[in-house]
Amino acid sequence: MPINSIPMKSNNNRITLTVLFLMFMSVVVNAQEIIKDSVIAPVKKAKSTGKQKVDGVVATVGDYIILDSDIDKTYLEIQAGGGNTSEYDRCQMLGKLLEDKLYAHQAVQDSIIVTDTEVKGMMEERLNYMIDKIGSMEKVVQYYKKDSEEEFRTYFADILKEGKLTSEMQKKIIDAVEITPEEVRNYFKQIPAADLPFFGVELEVAQIVVMPKVSAEDKQKVIDKLNGFKKEVEEGASFSTKAVLYTQDPGSRSSGGYYKMNRKTPFVKEFKEVAFSLAEGEISAPFETEFGYHIILVEKIKGQEVELRHILLSPTVTEASLTEAKEKIKLIKKRIEDKDITFAEAARTLSDEKETRANGGALINPQTQDTRFELTKMDPSFYSQVSNLKENEVSAPILDQSEEGKKSYKIITVTNRIDEHTADYAKDYIKIKDLALKQKRITEIGKWFDEKIKETYIKIQGEYRDCKFTNNWLKK
Repeated sequence: MPINSIPMKSNNNRITLTVLFLMFMSVVVNAQEIIKDSVIAPVKKAKSTGKQKVDGVVATVGDYIILDSDIDKTYLEIQAGGGNTSEYDRCQMLGKLLEDKLYAHQAVQDSIIVTDTEVKGMMEERLNYMIDKIGSMEKVVQYYKKDSEEEFRTYFADILKEGKLTSEMQKKIIDAVEITPEEVRNYFKQIPAADLPFFGVELEVAQIVVMPKVSAEDKQKVIDKLNGFKKEVEEGASFSTKAVLYTQDPGSRSSGGYYKMNRKTPFVKEFKEVAFSLAEGEISAPFETEFGYHIILVEKIKGQEVELRHILLSPTVTEASLTEAKEKIKLIKKRIEDKDITFAEAARTLSDEKETRANGGALINPQTQDTRFELTKMDPSFYSQVSNLKENEVSAPILDQSEEGKKSYKIITVTNRIDEHTADYAKDYIKIKDLALKQKRITEIGKWFDEKIKETYIKIQGEYRDCKFTNNWLKK
């Protein structure tokens, strides 16, 4: 399971339309850009050449075809995601569809596999989202103009599979892109002084966490329950159904506890050790991680990858244990304020949070992997906890609850405040490196398109041959 959660400047010549429907697909990649309102041309129909489209086919990319109706569906999908389609013309829509088809086509050529199990897991997650937005499964089917739920699921499964192939291909391209300190330096030097990025107020924050104690009896209850699940599955019950009903892992509940991982996937050590010790079809004994207790079923082993399902349960924390944790953290706060111990020393010796205590409680921004948090970009709940703290002031005890429902008490302090400023190479190296890497990724994706368009069968028909695309789809 992932360590931090249960279980994981624009180049105007390369601006592409990131379709808002990808919110459902979860395949938005940093290297792709969103067309800004200021550069979107007014809606215009592609000029007609008078040629008749064959069976509605307007383009072919490798083994994939694009129908004129697919462009209409894309408009519909953007609207379903709450997006505004009024300023996107059909040529732009087709250009984005061509990109997606080329990604998916090349993913197949590169033997990237998307399993039916993965598609099923994504299907349930997306349907839950759409039903929440639209109101019911019946309304979803009607919205997409399908005759039945079965027809819609078949149609949507194809979309999800193609979207997953697209995202995996995009990931493969950008994951191979690395950047050197020299490249970062050169990138920064090339930015005109007037165009240097401007960073808002940033805070460096540390915290101390006290977890309530769990009795041996409560731990054993969870272990016994997981052993009961294991026995029922071995006798024929569905592990997936058990996970949907009982797991406390919000990241995999909708997919029946499913994860695909390799040895480099950022899951906690104990989880990976158990996962890679099992044979196909084997179910583990209950084991403990920082998130609680798990059992794992390995469904498939393919080379260095494992497809598995797991169930997570955490022991119940009593009110008495919570009160005890609160009293302990109040004493820690008093010792810090009485200067009996520094905040950093208290974090290293008294905090129950392994990830932060070695660094004196310092928090790492998950978005930047830096210690700085930009005030205007903070999560609202985190902002409310730190925005009014003076430097080195210690907060009152805060009752915290994770996504999995685990409760703890913490105290927070602001260790450093960086006022708003123009980018400085030495002070803001990590942010500048991130900008430089994004730019390099955009460039590499552009090169990838140039190369793959040349070697892939691509045909655009009818009036769409008059479109002005950002990529050389017409191979002129």
